[in-house]
Amino acid sequence: MKKVTNLLAVAAVAGAIFFGSSAKAQTITPDKFRFGVGVEGGLTTGWAHNYSNLELGGTARLQYGLSNNLALTLTSGYYNFFGKNDPATGEKYQSLGMVPIKAGIKAFFTPNLYFGAEVGAGIETKAFASQGIDENNVGKETKLILSPGVGYANKHWDVGVRYENYSGDGNNYGLAALRVAYGFGL
Repeated sequence: MKKVTNLLAVAAVAGAIFFGSSAKAQTITPDKFRFGVGVEGGLTTGWAHNYSNLELGGTARLQYGLSNNLALTLTSGYYNFFGKNDPATGEKYQSLGMVPIKAGIKAFFTPNLYFGAEVGAGIETKAFASQGIDENNVGKETKLILSPGVGYANKHWDVGVRYENYSGDGNNYGLAALRVAYGFGL
């Protein structure tokens, strides 16, 4: 519970900094590219919650403006789902690693607020494991990713929250995440 409280406190401070600063409106310039680099943290849901409570990662996003209010996105990076202790043995599970590759849209419904949606694949690079479990037979799969979200963006900063669902091979799970990114035009 303390981790959740700390994560919410960090989210509130980040939001206050970005919303409270002198913001300039997000401008999507048609036929122009933007590039952003972000850090994120999230809480696991579903099957993964049995093995992890927390995800931290970093992502890079390329954005291409279709109109003043609509852009295409391509996002990739690395997520680490930190292993928690096995309740039966007390031993720590190995963390799960994932490389997401997602394409999506950002649609601005006010000058700074947007709705986003992404779809793609998540490639598990390492799997949850503990002593007595063969890590070569657990995880390391490719998952379908579906991810709706909302966010706030200005000329340089992008703060978004989303739910990301990973499905495939019978162990579906999800992630509720906050992403803070810095971006610039190319």
